[in-house]
Parts: sequence; C-alpha cells; structure tokens
Amino acid sequence: MADLVLRGRRVVTAGGVRPAAVHVSGGVIDRVAGYDDAAGDELVEAGDVVVLPGLVDTHVHADDPGRADWEGFAHATRAAAAGGVTTMVDMPLNSLPPTTTVAGLEAKLAAAAGRCHVDTGFWGGIVPGNLGELPALVAAGVLGCKAFLVDSGVEEFPPVDLAALAAAMAALREVGAVTLVHAEAPEAVAAASAAVERSGADRRSYRTWLESRPDRAETEAVTAVAELAAETGARAHVVHLSSAETLAPLRAARRAGARLSAETCPHYLTLAAEEVPDGATQHKCAPPVRGAANRERLWAALAEGTIATVASDHSPCPASRKHLDDGDFLAAWGGIASLQLALPLVWTAARARGHTLADLARWMCAAPARLAGLGGRKGGIAAGLDADLVLFEPDAAFRVDPDSLQHRHPVTPYAGRMLHGVVVETWLRGRRVHDRGRFTAPSGAPLLRGGSVA
Repeated sequence: MADLVLRGRRVVTAGGVRPAAVHVSGGVIDRVAGYDDAAGDELVEAGDVVVLPGLVDTHVHADDPGRADWEGFAHATRAAAAGGVTTMVDMPLNSLPPTTTVAGLEAKLAAAAGRCHVDTGFWGGIVPGNLGELPALVAAGVLGCKAFLVDSGVEEFPPVDLAALAAAMAALREVGAVTLVHAEAPEAVAAASAAVERSGADRRSYRTWLESRPDRAETEAVTAVAELAAETGARAHVVHLSSAETLAPLRAARRAGARLSAETCPHYLTLAAEEVPDGATQHKCAPPVRGAANRERLWAALAEGTIATVASDHSPCPASRKHLDDGDFLAAWGGIASLQLALPLVWTAARARGHTLADLARWMCAAPARLAGLGGRKGGIAAGLDADLVLFEPDAAFRVDPDSLQHRHPVTPYAGRMLHGVVVETWLRGRRVHDRGRFTAPSGAPLLRGGSVA
C-alpha cells in the first residue's frame, strides 16, 4: 500500500489531463491509477485544482557563495518552491569562486548544504584555460558546462573564443555531457555598443540598450554554435534565446542532424521593447527583450518545437546595481529575477494564445529535465519518477506585489501586472514543502550527475 495517494480531477500526465490518483511510496511515484483507485496510508484530495509535475528550471543564478547578498540558496530555493519549481539547476557564474573547477563545485555544495527548499543541480563553467578541468567537473557531478562567447559581466568568468568552445564541446562529448552557450557574437556586440556610445544616445532610453545588442549578434553566434555542434557531434544548447532571427539557423541545424536545442525565457515571451518606459532598468537583461512581433515568432517556435524549453534565467542583484535612481540602461546590471513568477507569467501568456496545461508541462517540466539529464527522475507524473507535484489553480488571478516575492531583492518588471495561475501547494519527493505561502524547513537535496547526495 502506498504511503501517500494524491488524487485530483485534473492531473497533467504525459497522456493528457485526466482524473487520476497518484500513488507514492518512499518519495517516488509507484503508479498513476484511476481516480477511484485511491487506497493508501494518507489520502490528499486535490479536487478540481490542477496537479502539475514539479517544474524544472535549468537556468538559475543563486550567486552563492561569494555574492549571497545578491540572492543566496535559501532565498532562491524558497522562491522556487513558491513558484512550483521543485528542481532548479544553478549557473556556474556570479558566485565566488565560480564553478569552473572541482573546488568551485565543492564550494557550491557547501554553500547549499541545509539551505535548499528544492532539489538543486549545478552546471559547470567553461573559461579560458580550464579545458583540462572539464572531465573532472563532470565526474564530480555537474550536469553539463556553460560558456559565454561575450563578456559575462563578472571578471572571474571570462568568455571563450570559438576555437576554445570547439575544444570544450569535443571534451564534453567524450564524457556525454551537454555544452550550454550564451550565444552573442562579441564582435557584433562591440561594434554596436561603440556606435551607441559615439552617437550620444539617451542612456535612459530602452532603445539605446536594445541597439547595443542587435539581433545579428545572436544570429551570428547561434550559427557558429550550430556549425560547431555539427562538426564535433557534441550536444549543445543555446540559453536564453531572445531573437527570432536565430530560428532559421536553428531549424537548419536540426534538419542537418546537429544535436542542438534552445530555450527562451518568460521575459521574452511576455514583455515587449515598445512597452518599456524610459529609465525602467528593471527590464534590462542580455540578450535584450525585443519587439512584440519578435515575441510572437518565439511563441510560434515553441509551438512547433524549434524551441523546446522555457527557463527563468533568474539573475538577481542588489537594487543599487539596477540603477533605478538614474535609469541608466547602459550602466545597470542585466538580469531579471523571475523564478517565483515564471509559471504564472508563461501560463497567462500561453492561455491567451490557445496553449494548454500539457504544453506548459512539456516546456517547463519534461524538456528541461531531459536537458539536465534528469528525465529518469524529474519532469513528469509517471511511475518511477520522484513525486514532485504542484497544486495549481489556473483560473485564479492575482496582481504582482513585489513585497510578496521570496527573492532577496524584490525588484521586478512585473510589479502591478495581473497574472493568471496561483501555486497553492508544492510537493517535493512526496513531502509538502510549500503551502499557500508557508514553507517547511529546507529539505532539498543536491542533484549530481550519476545520482543525488542527501
């Protein structure tokens, strides 16, 4: 008999949305049975509230250790739990040290120990000179490694050129790990930025920031990554895709058999350049939010599968670094904190375009779990997977109040926005960790390649 049975009339499984009873033993789903097959030690009734798989967010900057005053594992994972994210994967930069060595990973694990409200994995980093470290990083447990082709914003995580990226991709292919790439061409960014500076453009205008990071910077870089994926046979993934102009090289690479995928983010799917007020630097990110027509092309690419994954790219910082006082887009830190809001943001925009809860689970649960190599444990409601479940009211609406956010710094471009979709409860491996704004003690585990460490 199961330890726990959670049943509802709208359970989102790979086979669709249906009445079901989810049987759980030892934190793992035993089976997904019919609604009336609900015998177990404990029965939880979801009723008409939707039961979603726990979200897997593969793009989170916890900034810990070293810059925990920017966020920290405790704040990030509590925000994750509040937003229905039961698994997050931490990025290798903005922490000190960065996760570019085994020692850097060990520092991450020490910083995360006992502080995580959700299960947490880690990406390693690719920087000049650490090629020989990559196999050891993967062996130590990182889920893959990330490189920047352009300045990352922090000096301890410099970019690599295409030759170094190719070598890293080949090395990671040999150990079966994915290469993630921040794909903006440095030459295109440098030329556009210099032109903006020479023009004396208004630094408070969002158009100034947008012109400094043109579409062609992404297109050139994605084309180059696609070519390297084909040449090396490596598995590659483009993070935070913003420009719809990159879709053509992505499609061509896929048709040619390259192992290349891409993600986009809630801000690219919900915001539009035309709507950003002067000085509203809480909207700044890199690559930038582009126009409304571009946004609709990203939605079409999600629908057709050219873009497979939606991840938050949660990149917080202290409010002072956003230059909210002077509205200087060129000086402000580029990052949007949206971990807690990603699910309602995407759902609000998705339902308006005719997409379903099953689509949401595919983009934000199943696909990112596969990307991180966690598809055998996370990302769905099926026998053998961890019992990571979210009780979600898709028709309930709320207005974003920054003071209600669990992020360390409640700076958000979504303040005051009406959203649909309320996370009621979050269950991690068969245990309720979030219930209507209340949290249990941290019980998340680190997720390392080859197994988890309790």
